[in-house]
Amino acid sequence: MDIDRYDVVVVGGSFAGLGAAMQLSRARRRVLVVDAGRPRNRFAPASHGFLGQDGRAPADIVATARAEILAYPTTTFVADEATHARATEGGFQLTLAGGSSVAARRLVLATGVIDELPEIPGLRERWGVSVLHCPYCHGYEVADRRFAVLAAGRMAVHQALLVTDWSADVTLFTNGVVQPDAGQRAQLAARGVRVEPRAVAELLGEGTTLSGVRLADGTVVPADAMFTQPHARIAGPLAEQLGCELEEGRFGPIIRTDERRATSVPGVFAAGDVAQAMNATIAAASGVMAGASAHASMIFDAP
Repeated sequence: MDIDRYDVVVVGGSFAGLGAAMQLSRARRRVLVVDAGRPRNRFAPASHGFLGQDGRAPADIVATARAEILAYPTTTFVADEATHARATEGGFQLTLAGGSSVAARRLVLATGVIDELPEIPGLRERWGVSVLHCPYCHGYEVADRRFAVLAAGRMAVHQALLVTDWSADVTLFTNGVVQPDAGQRAQLAARGVRVEPRAVAELLGEGTTLSGVRLADGTVVPADAMFTQPHARIAGPLAEQLGCELEEGRFGPIIRTDERRATSVPGVFAAGDVAQAMNATIAAASGVMAGASAHASMIFDAP
């Protein structure tokens, strides 16, 4: 069977993957970007805090970047999903869901992560609209409204304290997930954050808007926006199949990388939320570093 061969295959076609692909395209290397079309930010109507792109829809930013990259003749995009990866002599081989296989000297993993949302009625359909993850990305647009912070992990108290710069009306719903200690309660009180220990039953509101949080005892606490930081898992099996070392990030496991975005597996680089969860700017920047490092490694590192 004939296998298409590339210098680098980039797995993931959102901000991090595109950042990597741009550097490699400009280095005139033969590049394939494999994109399953399920970016983490697909639920958000706009991307904020991204220099030069503030307020644009994530899909529009991606479309512009793809067009810019496709102006370079050595890069190809394929709408598919990489389902298996293995090391070979001198590189790697990827199997795609569509049935084809491709080979590359280097890999850039920019698959992102999958948010494991709390199973609370009314939350999933509001995700990215009135239930939000990052106040730097979305806090300005909902500022001075009634905020709910839903505990979904160990960063809940941190998030509740953080969002008080966007609203003076903040309630932390511990929901059996966290139990603030005396010091944390003092910090929350100093910032004016109320602590609600009763269990959350459902979110209320018309369509994707939020108007309140119903508790298990029937009490409704008014709220206009909710912030939560759910656990996240690495999208796809490639990092595990290749044997990349993982480490515990703030919201779940991520791929361990060095300052060049090189993983523990020679020839494999990782960028974006899969290696460092933050925002669009950092995702794109880490992709730039991964792409440049992958290129340099083909010159200075054997094989």
